[in-house]
Amino acid sequence: MNELPRELLVNILSRLNDSAALARCRVASKTLNSLWREIRSVNLICTLSRYSKSRSIAVTPFKTIFKSLIEDSRNIRSVSVGVDKALREITFDDLNDEDSDELYLTCVDFVKEWLPRVCEDLEILSISDFWIQSCWRNSEILALVSSNCSKLVKLEVKNAWLSVVGLTQMPNLRHLTLEFIRLDDENLEKINDCFSFLQVLNLIGVGGLKEPRIHFLHLKSCHWTVSNAPLSLAIVAPNLIELKLKCNRPKSLLLETPKLVNFYLSVEDTKGVSFAEFQYLNTLELISPDMFRLISNTHFGNKIRKLAMDSVKSIEQSERLEHGLGTLLEAFPAIISLSLSPVTWSNIETHFQSKGLVGMKGTDTLKQITARLLTPDHTNVHQTVSFIVSILNNCRCLTDMRLMIHQDTDLSVRTHLISACTMSYPRMRWKWGIWSEGGEDIWDSNDPVRHVRV
Repeated sequence: MNELPRELLVNILSRLNDSAALARCRVASKTLNSLWREIRSVNLICTLSRYSKSRSIAVTPFKTIFKSLIEDSRNIRSVSVGVDKALREITFDDLNDEDSDELYLTCVDFVKEWLPRVCEDLEILSISDFWIQSCWRNSEILALVSSNCSKLVKLEVKNAWLSVVGLTQMPNLRHLTLEFIRLDDENLEKINDCFSFLQVLNLIGVGGLKEPRIHFLHLKSCHWTVSNAPLSLAIVAPNLIELKLKCNRPKSLLLETPKLVNFYLSVEDTKGVSFAEFQYLNTLELISPDMFRLISNTHFGNKIRKLAMDSVKSIEQSERLEHGLGTLLEAFPAIISLSLSPVTWSNIETHFQSKGLVGMKGTDTLKQITARLLTPDHTNVHQTVSFIVSILNNCRCLTDMRLMIHQDTDLSVRTHLISACTMSYPRMRWKWGIWSEGGEDIWDSNDPVRHVRV
């Protein structure tokens, strides 16, 4: 180790995800100990185990350890401090002291103790707070950071109640993540004004919003998960390329994102959803119980190549079934790859059983279908085979079929399904696998019919 270049050792140590491990390295090696002050990042997470010990025995306070790491270092570019996700399970009933702030990490007084030492060169800052100690305390940490960290490029704050009072311009900030946040900026006006050069924005479970409007001229990527409350949403981002939006029942949804290429949309009630056609949209993933209403009321553009659909709602939950695979292919005539959820596949297959493959237009481009199948049995496996063969007969350019069979499907049924399909179209590139609720998909190309549990 002593023969390694000093800069290389510093780079290796800077990549450690846990500064506690770095502290152990100091004890183990004089060389590493001598490089301690050159480390450019501090990362410290309070685990559930450590928190539990601190409640019962004398343990050095977490904040004290963190501040010592900051004080012993120089040239710090990145700071990450927080609590482990496992601490989310702790409730107010588990606290010994309701007024405790031992893990209240967005406390302005606490941050003032260490931020001045690193703020001049700080580029990345991440704070993941302890919700049951932070949710009832309004923090003005955003104002503190904005007025001191002029070089900050990336900011993440999680599990806190944030105020925007005193927030100032941060022209160098490019990446902002607010996750499980109560925000005193109901329309996001202050966020838009002070972080005007953002390129990446993640708003995950941000509450306190009324009629939020995202307006960034330079934004390229946005992930927005909206609370269950019905809101009027707007995104004005002329250079946005990628959007992941999850909203249950929006009053209205306005999208002015003409350069959008990749779009993930999960919406429960589609009545208020309508927007102009996207000229550059290439990849689209839709999750909604009102799938076909969403398709008919909106114009996603005719350049979509990859389409994934999850209708969420089964036929038994629907009043009537009027649309099948032909409707999808007509709405998206240029798709090359189509992915279908179990419910979507089942709905389309049921439509086929009653009406056949009607309206099969736009089938000259489709090359690949990926689908999860619900559990077929001995009585309906022949119908499933007939449906698959009919698709292949109508989609002349289709070359790849990737089908996942539910793990609870009887082995003999699974074997029959695979055998019948591959014999009907032996030149097709088949790929089979197994799926289960909450489990990982298991693709098995060598022995596709063997019994696999996930």
